[in-house]
Amino acid sequence: MRIGSRHVKMYAKITMCDGGELRWVDEIRYLGVLLPAVQNLSVPSIDKAKRTFYRAANSIFAKIGRLASEEVMVQLLKQKCLPILLYALDVGLCNLHKRSMLSLDFTFNRFL
Repeated sequence: MRIGSRHVKMYAKITMCDGGELRWVDEIRYLGVLLPAVQNLSVPSIDKAKRTFYRAANSIFAKIGRLASEEVMVQLLKQKCLPILLYALDVGLCNLHKRSMLSLDFTFNRFL
């Protein structure tokens, strides 16, 4: 993966010592955060975080169902699922665009 003004250019394959070749990819995972190949490394991909949040929230809702009160459900979502959604967004290189912040806000509010 390349980051910078030439991130969309195709390059020759890199051959390793054992004869294998490295693939060029559009995004990499580093410490659980997806970093896309872009010109300026500033905003990680939040799509995977949203999918993981929905998976965790749906699993909690499937276990509890309608047995628990709304307050308990909201508290569980805040304690268990919200950290999944917001993981690594407080990193210094992560200046989210307003559209991304609204998308995260919509994701949490939609489930409620």
